[in-house]
This record gives sequence, C-alpha cells and structure tokens, in this order.
Amino acid sequence: MDVGHVIRREGGWPIPLALLNATGPIHLGILGMAVAVSAVATGAVIQGSVGLGLGLLAAPILALIDPRLIPGPLLFAALGLTILVSRREWQAIDFSGLKWALTGRVAGTLLAGFTLVTVPKRDLAFIFGALILVAVALTASGMNWPPTARNLILAGFLSGLMGTLVSIGGPPMALVYQRASGPRLRGTLSSFFVVGATLSLIMLGLVGRFGLQELVWGSILLPGTLLGFAISNRTAPLLDRGYTRSAVLIISALAGAMVILREVL
Repeated sequence: MDVGHVIRREGGWPIPLALLNATGPIHLGILGMAVAVSAVATGAVIQGSVGLGLGLLAAPILALIDPRLIPGPLLFAALGLTILVSRREWQAIDFSGLKWALTGRVAGTLLAGFTLVTVPKRDLAFIFGALILVAVALTASGMNWPPTARNLILAGFLSGLMGTLVSIGGPPMALVYQRASGPRLRGTLSSFFVVGATLSLIMLGLVGRFGLQELVWGSILLPGTLLGFAISNRTAPLLDRGYTRSAVLIISALAGAMVILREVL
C-alpha cells in the first residue's frame, strides 16, 4: 500500500486519511483510548512538575489518533490540570505579575484572531519557533528577563499570540519566570493558563469548534489529567532541588523545535 495515499498533513501533523474523512462521533477503541489517556497523563506529569509541556507532548499524539481531539478536548483536559496545579501552589502565585501577563494575553489573543486571516500560519510557525530557540539560547548564556511589568506584558502578549496560532504559548511566560522557585513558577503559569484556556474555549465555542461532543471527548481525557497530576505531586519536589530552571529551558527549546518541525514534516 502506498503510504502517500494513507497519510496527509493536517494542521502540521501527519494524519491517516481515514481519520480525516470521519465525520461522526469519535470511536477510539480500547487501544486508542489507552494511548490518548497515557499521552495526556505523561504530559500532565511534565506540566505539573515544571509548569508547561502538556500540549507539547500530547497534541501530536492525539492528532494521530483523531485530529478532532485537538484543540478543544485537549484544551479542556489541560484546563482541569491548570486548576489543580493552581490550587496546589496557591500560596506561591505571583498575583501582582499575573495581572500584567493577562493584559498582554488578551491583546495577543485578539491580534491572533486578526492575523489568522491575513498572514500564512506556516510563516508564523517558523518565526515563532526560531524566536523561542533564540530566547532559550540567550537565556542559557546568562541573559535574564526579570518579571517586570513590561516583560510580563510582552510575555503574555506573545503567549496569547503563539498559543492561538500554533498551540504552544507556554515558553514566553516560562522564560520570564525561569529563575523563580518551582512552586511560584508552576502556580503563576497555571493561573495564567486557567484564564487563557477558558478564553480559548469560549472563542472555540463561538466559532463552532467546542460543543457537547468536544466536551465529552475532553472528559474522556480527564483520567489522564488526574493521574498525571497525582504523579507530579511526587516529581515536582524532585525538580525543586535545583533542576526547575534547566527543565524549563529544555522543554522550551523542544517546543520551539516542535513548532518548526511540524511545519516541515
């Protein structure tokens, strides 16, 4: 069988044609459901421990299982995780910085809506991916972006823009808070993502991309969220022993590379 007739690209990821042509309810099967929940659980462990990473790991896997599992169902599952992490790290959240970041997030999301109809998404993916990699390289070399009002507004703006356009919005905020303590980084980013994910789900609902079916599919993924969060309660303290910053840089670099690679493959 010619693989070229079996697989094509959808949203930057290789997708089986049979899945793309499906229009009815998702029928994952036992194996598909196990893989989907496992992907979400693994991503939840990473994000619950570091502050970001769920979408980076789970999105490409879910897209291969059935492209309708993203963005709405995965975003719903991620919202559950961010609520849980925010509650766990409540005492460490930087509420003062959060207000500036959310101001930028709203502006970035609005601009993304306009950009979607004026600029090719492929071009933006390369630009954003390259910017993330450059930022990681500069940060690793010693450059620091402290969480000042200006930097937080910019990071929130880029997060809103990138999160809406290429589904990866965590690195800008993570790089600003990469020198903060583990609980402060995780708590602040999770609170930021709670609002951001809620806004994104509302927008998806308004354009007909998140309804009852997507809510059911997202609920199917929630056991992975709960399992990953439970495991992160054990792994997060391990990273807090001086490894959080390194983990942030590694995951942010992987995110930048992933944005570029999914447009190339």
